[in-house]
Amino acid sequence: MKRKYLSEKEVHCLLKAAAENQYSVRDYCMISMAFIHGLRVSELVNLKVDDYDSLSAQLNIKRLKNGFCTIQPLLPDENELLQCWLDERKTWDGHESCWLFLSKNGGPLSRQRFWQLLRKYGDEAHLTIKVHPHMLRHACGFNLAERGNDTRLIQDYLGHRNIRHTVHYTASNPERFRNAWTKNNFHSFSCTHALMHSCI
Repeated sequence: MKRKYLSEKEVHCLLKAAAENQYSVRDYCMISMAFIHGLRVSELVNLKVDDYDSLSAQLNIKRLKNGFCTIQPLLPDENELLQCWLDERKTWDGHESCWLFLSKNGGPLSRQRFWQLLRKYGDEAHLTIKVHPHMLRHACGFNLAERGNDTRLIQDYLGHRNIRHTVHYTASNPERFRNAWTKNNFHSFSCTHALMHSCI
């Protein structure tokens, strides 16, 4: 069965490849934001400058497919990166437009172009799977689950109206079983030590 998401390590490899290319600040920013906020490609390329609040370091995310719209905090490094992009953006053609991420011609970056960029960076990073944008959204969901976040929080974070779309992130995560027995101070069976001793 084909894997539909990227590991955190693979995301870092993509970012490293982006950092070594011509439009490094823009592309690094786009990839990291798509991963951190679980953005669909259309949600990413449709971001506007006004969706970013620099004072509160927050991003207004307009979810598609009838999803919940949310305001999400930016991580400190992410906020700094976005500020760097906005500074560079001022030197680009089309910088007066409303779109947050611009193409080299000054228009909004297209979905197709971001797809091409990801595939290119995946090849340059020697990833063993063919990368496409939705893998970053899935990577976000699985990463949040691995960090112990509950299903409801992940549902709200990704903007899912139906929790069934969220459950597969947590259902396949073995970490959720780690504390199943130890949570309430269960200390195995009292006879275990005696049995082991008798086998010596």
